[in-house]
Amino acid sequence: MKIEEGYMPYLGHQTYYRIVGEQAGNKKPLIVMHGGPGSTHNYFEVLDEMAVDGRQIIMYDQLGCGKSAVPSQPDLWTKETWVNELIALREHLGLDEVHLLGQSWGGMLEIIYVCDYAPKGVKSMVLSSTLPSAKLWAQEQHRMIKFMSEEDQAAIAKAEETGVYDDPAYLAANDRYMVRHAAPVFIKEDPEPLWRKKVPGTESYVVAWGPNEYSPEGTLQDYDYTEKLRDVTIPTLVTSGTNDLCTPLVAKTMYDAIPEAKWELFAYSRHMPFVEEREKYMKLLTEWLAAND
Repeated sequence: MKIEEGYMPYLGHQTYYRIVGEQAGNKKPLIVMHGGPGSTHNYFEVLDEMAVDGRQIIMYDQLGCGKSAVPSQPDLWTKETWVNELIALREHLGLDEVHLLGQSWGGMLEIIYVCDYAPKGVKSMVLSSTLPSAKLWAQEQHRMIKFMSEEDQAAIAKAEETGVYDDPAYLAANDRYMVRHAAPVFIKEDPEPLWRKKVPGTESYVVAWGPNEYSPEGTLQDYDYTEKLRDVTIPTLVTSGTNDLCTPLVAKTMYDAIPEAKWELFAYSRHMPFVEEREKYMKLLTEWLAAND
């Protein structure tokens, strides 16, 4: 399997990208956009084996994390920075026709790109465990917090009230919340590449989103594309897990808004069905891409 790595100059920095496979025939490349903001491409490497028979998968570390990490620069962490980076990457790699898959924040980026920039050549989009509205997301996270222990609920409420997010009781409660709804089950006998050391973009996450998943206070706090999704004409697949941060209500809101969208709910997954139900996810994605080339 051919793997090509490189860097694209961007805003005086470097954006790392990784291309798996070789394009051939009518199969259009798939660009995958990671979550965060501030995560990295690493977890998408579980999809490498899909890059066969002419299908390329293109992943990259968004500016501010991983191999695209930069020194502290809080003014960079806006949606415009990352959308323009995606636009520049398509141009840099000559990606005229593509499929898009965005997970979590990556799906938000995908929605912003499609709704606000009307890009040409997008054959289909996959919205993986993502959201149409920051307000709805926060509402659903707080609903799920109510299923936690009284002690954990109190610790989270105290942190939100005081703005102090380094209290050990809060940190432990937040860890339990994320294990319940976000953390995937890794294959311990074969931990690479998911456990490989990476450089998280903590600053970009806190500045753009907030201190945790349920307190959007950053530059993305007003994100709401629920109504704009009604104008999307690109074939769209929504995927999510039953115990996901992207709750069935969040996923259904996108499914209901986008004309003729499809939705697959993964029964045994949290925030990363492509890890926790990998075989089923790859089969679904392979068939979806083939049907929309």
